Amino acid sequence: MSFLNALPGAVAEGLIWGLMAIGVYISYKILDIADLTVDGSICTGACVCAMLIGAGIPAWVSVIVAFLAGALAGVVTGFLHTALGIPSILAGILTQLMLYSVNLAILGGRSLVAIDQRTNPVLLQMSNNPMAIVTMGVLVVAVIVLLWLFFYTEIGLTLKSTGDNPDMSRAQGVNVKVNKVIGLAIANGIVALAGAMLAQYKGSANINDGRGAIVIGLAAIFIGLSVSTKIKSNFVVSLTGVVGGGIVYYIIYNFVIVLGLNTNYLKMLSAIIVIVFLAVPYIKSTCFTRQKDLHAAMTAAGNEGGDRDA
Repeated sequence: MSFLNALPGAVAEGLIWGLMAIGVYISYKILDIADLTVDGSICTGACVCAMLIGAGIPAWVSVIVAFLAGALAGVVTGFLHTALGIPSILAGILTQLMLYSVNLAILGGRSLVAIDQRTNPVLLQMSNNPMAIVTMGVLVVAVIVLLWLFFYTEIGLTLKSTGDNPDMSRAQGVNVKVNKVIGLAIANGIVALAGAMLAQYKGSANINDGRGAIVIGLAAIFIGLSVSTKIKSNFVVSLTGVVGGGIVYYIIYNFVIVLGLNTNYLKMLSAIIVIVFLAVPYIKSTCFTRQKDLHAAMTAAGNEGGDRDA
């Protein structure tokens, strides 16, 4: 019964983290960059949103500014990677480290800032999960539609080609470096947008909000794609699957909490979920290849034996 009571909250929070996973999907799957900036940019979005709402700025304006702040973080990572030649994974780590100090400065040196939801209207809150689900559902659909429209423009198609084959794109006159910066800006902007919604939902922004975000994002991606690719392989279905993966992840997360697992082990659970969804396809493909090779070897041996008998 307690699990059923927690289900609406799990769906609402799963939608928020599913939105964050869309940002991770853009950098990881489309650009083919393992961007660790997200652990910092999601917190940046939360901090910016919380401080602006606290200052009396309308929530929708705060969300837009949070998106822009996250996009700026992505630009920094892109600049470190493309202009200074720093490997993408290290560039993300360096930006993430810098963002910790930036986020602390945004919060005025405090580790946590609460949002007074009685005096400051917000777009969603934990005390009204049905409304939070509707709000996040509308936002997620809007983001997916906008991304679908964008990635079928000329710029969007060159972004895809940059991730698929950067050498060929470069040979076709595409500015690969600029495309990577644009892609990372969009990805981290969406991640920060999710952070802004998370801060409103929880009613606070915490300096440690983004810790482990990349693991949750990857878990949502692999859970979602393991199902969506079996249905139909296209951009919209993949993004929808990623969001669904976020929801499934948080339902599992809440179920484990209801079972009474020590919360100290929840991060380990996140890592195990990612390991399982990464390892199972590899193990299946490896076993299938071995069986195929064995069958081919047995067939060849049988044919040789038949030739000798003849």
